[in-house]
Amino acid sequence: MAKREIKHPDKEKSTGAYSAAVEIDGWVYVSGQGPLDLKTAQPVRGTIEEETELTLRHIEKILKAAGCTLNDVVKCTAHLADIEDFDRYNAVYRNFFKDASVLPARTTVQSVLWNAIKVEIDCIARKPSA
Repeated sequence: MAKREIKHPDKEKSTGAYSAAVEIDGWVYVSGQGPLDLKTAQPVRGTIEEETELTLRHIEKILKAAGCTLNDVVKCTAHLADIEDFDRYNAVYRNFFKDASVLPARTTVQSVLWNAIKVEIDCIARKPSA
């Protein structure tokens, strides 16, 4: 099976040399997403909760464009600018996966993030029809 690019349906400006997601052999690899305004490609500043929610909403839209939902996610990697924000980030994250019968595997680390955003998350999902 050939690779297929998945685009964020709302993205109007380029934010770098990468695909929002790539599908191959029934697997969907979503690139790191952050709290961005997709019309301007600029960060949307807020609390860790607000930035996490916006980031996960971007991931949801990309997954939907690929024919997936959050229930299809098998692995996430999250980067936090401040690991002290973990509990607050985790509460929002958990709410997004509240209906999952099995939570995704996850790694969360502290990282230096672009333009002082507080969170960046990527994931891998398995298409339900694969």
